[in-house]
Amino acid sequence: MEDKKLYTKSLDELSKEMDLVNGLTEQQVIESREKNGENKLVEPKRRSLAMRFIDQFKDVMIIILLVAAVISGIAGEGADAIIIIAIVVLNAIIGLVQEDKAEKSLKALQDMSTPHAKVIRGGHEQTISSPELVVGDILVLDAGDLVAADVRVIESNSLQVQEASLTGESVPVEKEEDIVLPEDAVLGDRKNMAYSSGTVTYGRGRGVVSAVGMNTEVGKIATLLNETKNDPTPLQVQLNQLGKVLGIGAVIACSVILVVGVLNNHDLLEMFLTAVSLAVAVVPESLPAVATVVLALGVNRLVERNAIVRNLPSVETLGSATVICSDKTGTLTQNVMTVQEFWTENTQEELSRGLLLCNDSRKIDGNWVGDPTETALSVWAEAVGLDATGLLAKHTRLNEVPFDSGRKRMSTINDIDGVKTVFVKGGVDEILSVVKYMEVNGEVLPISDDYIARIQENNKAMGSKALRVLALAKKIVNDSDLEASAIESDLVFVGIVGMIDPPRPEVTEAIALSKKAGIRVVMITGDHATTAEAIGRDIGLLEDGQMVVTGKEVDEMSDDDLFNQVQHIGVYARVSPEHKMRIISAWKRHGDIVAMTGDGVNDAPALKRADIGAAMGVVGTEVAKSAADMVLTDDNFATVVVAVEEGRRIKDNIIKSIAYLLSCNMGELILLMVAILMNWDSPLLPIHLLWINLVTDSLPALALGVDEAEDDIMDRAPDRSNSIMSKELMWRVAYQGIVVGGAALFAYMYGAGLLWEAGNTEMGRTMAFITLGFSQLIHAFSVHSKSKSVFTSFWKNKYLIGAVILNAAMMLGVLFIPAVNDIFSLGYLDGHHWQVVLTIMFTPLVIVEIMKLLKLNGNK
Repeated sequence: MEDKKLYTKSLDELSKEMDLVNGLTEQQVIESREKNGENKLVEPKRRSLAMRFIDQFKDVMIIILLVAAVISGIAGEGADAIIIIAIVVLNAIIGLVQEDKAEKSLKALQDMSTPHAKVIRGGHEQTISSPELVVGDILVLDAGDLVAADVRVIESNSLQVQEASLTGESVPVEKEEDIVLPEDAVLGDRKNMAYSSGTVTYGRGRGVVSAVGMNTEVGKIATLLNETKNDPTPLQVQLNQLGKVLGIGAVIACSVILVVGVLNNHDLLEMFLTAVSLAVAVVPESLPAVATVVLALGVNRLVERNAIVRNLPSVETLGSATVICSDKTGTLTQNVMTVQEFWTENTQEELSRGLLLCNDSRKIDGNWVGDPTETALSVWAEAVGLDATGLLAKHTRLNEVPFDSGRKRMSTINDIDGVKTVFVKGGVDEILSVVKYMEVNGEVLPISDDYIARIQENNKAMGSKALRVLALAKKIVNDSDLEASAIESDLVFVGIVGMIDPPRPEVTEAIALSKKAGIRVVMITGDHATTAEAIGRDIGLLEDGQMVVTGKEVDEMSDDDLFNQVQHIGVYARVSPEHKMRIISAWKRHGDIVAMTGDGVNDAPALKRADIGAAMGVVGTEVAKSAADMVLTDDNFATVVVAVEEGRRIKDNIIKSIAYLLSCNMGELILLMVAILMNWDSPLLPIHLLWINLVTDSLPALALGVDEAEDDIMDRAPDRSNSIMSKELMWRVAYQGIVVGGAALFAYMYGAGLLWEAGNTEMGRTMAFITLGFSQLIHAFSVHSKSKSVFTSFWKNKYLIGAVILNAAMMLGVLFIPAVNDIFSLGYLDGHHWQVVLTIMFTPLVIVEIMKLLKLNGNK
């Protein structure tokens, strides 16, 4: 065969190039396989376990922590070094376990291939393994078969193929052998082609294999998956940026302390150890652990709410989403054809009974099975009160004329109480062409122009709502063996029904909530533009002024044109996988965080390319699930919105932890910087810093990570800053750090006798140690909410209360256990000094509460 798209060729052209009756010879099979390869998908080389483990350490914060661990070890602080390394290794193990999702995508594509295929070779039909199929084979297709390769249909006997997983079209596509299509025909319009991964739902046929393996449409998707790289999540990017800032800041601050201390004649070794201790303290080594634990807890909560997340940062990514690109079929809609409207001037019972009898669907184990359109008619018949099973058994089918693409009608002859009755269903125009009569009040009369006008008016009204309209006609016959041409003539019109794959009931509310949260929802579907537009308007997704664009129109746009138009387009119809990738890329160029939902093979590359991909767990293909970051076990679009809320909660809590850690570390830095610059003795020894760092940086920060969501979490716009360190966060860290550090500095000055002569360095250090440690623990309650008073939110987080009590006990143990007190070189306070400390350590709480009251706490 010539290397040309076969859907552009007529059957006559094909028959001149090959034997469409006898198929290939064995020699031709060998030659074709050598030229085009086997019918298998190529699996990419898998990275080794060691390399994937090493990749977990390619993070700025992790590298800084490792450096800090080395310095701590050199400085003799082995316990701190061990703790840091343990945290880093734990994070790497968790990351490695959560990985592997991308590598599974191609494996899932391979598993979708049908294990066997029926072909005609050398004039004989034979069954072969599907990988043995070659270009040029004649593939035999029967109802129930999976299509094993891409084929040009050369024979169709009412052949219908379900292609929703590839094209997104919700109903099976009727295949026609005698049409020729232009080269630019989109995938969903190629009615003379059947594609790998499709399922034959009705009829039978044959086709010439046009592509195998990686050259099939599914293979092209596999190539896209292989070429598509996962971008780092917003959280990963932001933590990397924070790590760089903290690393640079720590080096500068500690260098200043070391140099100034030496210039002020302090002991070089002491100043070096102090600078190293401060460096370790300034970089919050518990932050990666906090982020990991908070994300893991969020993942567990989402499992309970019907969402399974494949990697931890993806939860937070959804919280940052500004755009959700959603598939239609099975995601926004129920993926079940349903009768929505009907019109008849007879009775509804007669219309539904006729459509039930002129129907090949059957009830098995309580469920209707068969063609989606026909099962919808059977379900409707039961819904209007008919005993469907009883009627089918009572009104025996005597004969039938199956549907075919030429007539576009189906006819059955049933025994209705001893009377042979013909029922014919099909498109409105196809039925009207064989109708001669109408029935009015039980009387059969010649059909009038006015009656036909009413039929067409209702047909048009249903069509404007994107309903698929079917008509029914009938007549009584004497001979059940009449030919179709005789049966389908002089009929009596009965009525019409309109069907559609309806929206999920909860989708409208979910989209409204998304809009309230400042998230744009866009529909991207392989279905027809009219249907997509109707659904989009029905669920509130498509608004006035937004455009509906087809894949063909997207092809005509350059990347820059699409970039300029993408914010004005609400619905994309008849799109290919490549179109979805371009749409997502255009949104991302605008700086948006894009989530993509879908269920089909055709969605897989876009699910992987998006910042987060969410696949449907029930109707979704394994390919889509493997390519996605998240799987919705209830196929409910509203679950995406639940995940967005959980993602926002997680990000809020991580920011609370960051605000707490950095403001505490800022306080430590200010305390030491001022003391060194004033040429005082160091207010804290290295062991003091490391202990406070250990006690205050761990449990309270983790406890803040499990805070409940704020009441207004879905009322605010998404965070588009792409930075954790927003101006309001930097303001809170700065002024709260000054307050914490200032309180500890005052305590040191009071105890060391710098405010009056009474006092000494040991007393000052002891008071600074107690004040700094306890003020930081108390400060955790201030950070619990940036706008609400601690007195209204104190009891809402029992884990925070427990963490503070436990850590307070650890601080008191250092003070009151003599052996430990000696190790820390601390003194003992009298009643007066305890009164001063107890007063000072609540100062940060009081100041922050005043700032909240004055709305100066960085509240938006």
